[in-house]
Amino acid sequence: MPAAAVITETLIRENINRAVSDVFKTMLGRIPTFVSVTEMSRRDDMAPPPPGPASGMTTFVVGTVGFLGDINGLIYLCLDEPFARLTTCHLLGLSEAEAMEAGDEAVNDAIGEITNMTVGSFKNGLCDAGYPCMLTIPSILRGSNFSIEPISSTTRYVYNFESTGHKVAVDILLKGND
Repeated sequence: MPAAAVITETLIRENINRAVSDVFKTMLGRIPTFVSVTEMSRRDDMAPPPPGPASGMTTFVVGTVGFLGDINGLIYLCLDEPFARLTTCHLLGLSEAEAMEAGDEAVNDAIGEITNMTVGSFKNGLCDAGYPCMLTIPSILRGSNFSIEPISSTTRYVYNFESTGHKVAVDILLKGND
């Protein structure tokens, strides 16, 4: 096995940018634009506000998938509910009325799968860099007023993307296998 590359913000950014771009382009026919990155220290308790209005009235759908191995972490993919529903329509070939009838379960499944594909692509980049790891199962979080609070000893990165006028936040927590 080749020597592992040093995990830098550049390695993380390049891998997440590639993963988000590839999945959105292939599965949704959309090309997201990278907007910004924030490296947050392990002591930061809250991510920047999620995408969308700060009123607390917007519901967000957040997919999360972890990875375990020579590097451990979690990735949260945050979309506002209208964009999550639009994503579901496109991914499943549903009209908006059909998606509303299918309900939250269809949206949860679609966002879980988009998150799984995105984190899988990101994980493959880590494996190629010398950090073999495996994925956990996806899960979904819904709400309008929550924050992600990482434990100490993790490194956190928050990346923001835009896709056809909608915002997507990707929150990455990493911890080396000590």
